[in-house]
Amino acid sequence: MLPQKQAEEAIVSNLTEMELETREEDKDEEEQQSLFSVKNLLWHGGSAWDAWFSCASNQVAQVLLTLPYSFSQLGMLSGILLQVFYGLMGSWTAYIISVLYIEYRSRKEKENVSFKNHVIQWFEVLDGLLGPYWKAAGLAFNCTFLLFGSVIQLIACASNIYYINDKLDKRTWTYIFGACCATTVFIPSFHNYRIWSFLGLGMTTYTAWYLAIAAFVHGQVDGVTHSGPKKLVLYFTGATNILYTFGGHAVTVEIMHAMWKPQKFKYIYLMATLYVFTLTLPSASAVYWAFGDELLNHSNAFSLLPKNGFRDAAVILMLIHQFITFGFACTPLYFVWEKVIGMHDTKSICLRALARLPVVIPIWFLAIIFPFFGPINSAVGALLVSFTVYIIPALAHMLTYRKASARQNAAEKPPFFMPSWTAMYAFNAFIVVWVLVVGFGFGGWASMTNFIRQIDTFGLFAKCYQCKPPPSTGAAAAAANHH
Repeated sequence: MLPQKQAEEAIVSNLTEMELETREEDKDEEEQQSLFSVKNLLWHGGSAWDAWFSCASNQVAQVLLTLPYSFSQLGMLSGILLQVFYGLMGSWTAYIISVLYIEYRSRKEKENVSFKNHVIQWFEVLDGLLGPYWKAAGLAFNCTFLLFGSVIQLIACASNIYYINDKLDKRTWTYIFGACCATTVFIPSFHNYRIWSFLGLGMTTYTAWYLAIAAFVHGQVDGVTHSGPKKLVLYFTGATNILYTFGGHAVTVEIMHAMWKPQKFKYIYLMATLYVFTLTLPSASAVYWAFGDELLNHSNAFSLLPKNGFRDAAVILMLIHQFITFGFACTPLYFVWEKVIGMHDTKSICLRALARLPVVIPIWFLAIIFPFFGPINSAVGALLVSFTVYIIPALAHMLTYRKASARQNAAEKPPFFMPSWTAMYAFNAFIVVWVLVVGFGFGGWASMTNFIRQIDTFGLFAKCYQCKPPPSTGAAAAAANHH
């Protein structure tokens, strides 16, 4: 009992040291900004509330517009059940990631390692706990997922603005918004997303409730049908988009590191997910109820709703929010690139911004090659999200605590609702098997089949994906008006 008691006292002491060091890291910056309290209020966040806003804001962005499309593939019941299922599963793996971060940091601080001017990232946690092969796997999956996550935000910007101004095609809008999103290189870290996270969540909330209310006001279209699910390919494509929706915790470690007390993060992601349910469930259900199977050919919900001031406001707010989410997805990539070229410790914002610019170029290019808003979400969900934020964290937790000594000296004990290590191991094993078979296996097959179909139909570098073709003659225009 005595060694166990000493170990527990060491862990408590270590967590206190972690908190003190995190505060010390921010002390210099706070002293410099003490005369600018408004700047502190808007720019320098690190509280539990900041983390909650960051998680909730980052979790649901453009995907809000594709969930009705997924409901048309899944049917109403499956759509609702899978949202709840994957939402809770995502909250659990975010909890697992937070536990592994605390474990890694506490072990390193026992070795007197300082993290001043250094942002801990997920691949470093895997390296410290499980070795270089896990580091390589974490780095590869995480960076590729965040790269395509940024691509998706850029595609969504072009898709949305087209519904306000269709004088330019979507590819041209992608060029424009690529340049706009490149300005995120000037945001140093997740500390500095305080006001953006707050505004972003407000924008998403408006858009979600606009979709729900507008759908009910519009009412059901004539002859509406709700035939989903009809095909296995469509069913698993829709399911994988929902897997992607609740797989936004690839930036968990970076958000935790920006907190003044990282150990408070444990249940923040769950609280964020519960709020997100109030946005995703009503909006997706209402739009699917109103338009039914029409959504199978309209991956963006805006395309079916009548053009008016409320819709234009929602489009503009989502554009701003997608800029914020682009920054969320890209910032960890900026950190990795800075570490590769030796610029991570540089204090000059302008120098760091200049060094980060090469990261944006491949994102811009990929968004132009694959402009398939909707189908690309499912492909990324199956091939990347499944491993990045579900399989790898669950396996890493199982292996980190496989020995009795590791469990006895764990910085974080099992949670109150699952107090047994055996139960945690079993649940993690279930997640690995489920996501591997259903998410990666069936989901990968379905989403890639659908993705290849989009390439065959529209081609790579499609100029205007899912746009209405312009009438070629006056007679064609008259016919269109008649119909």
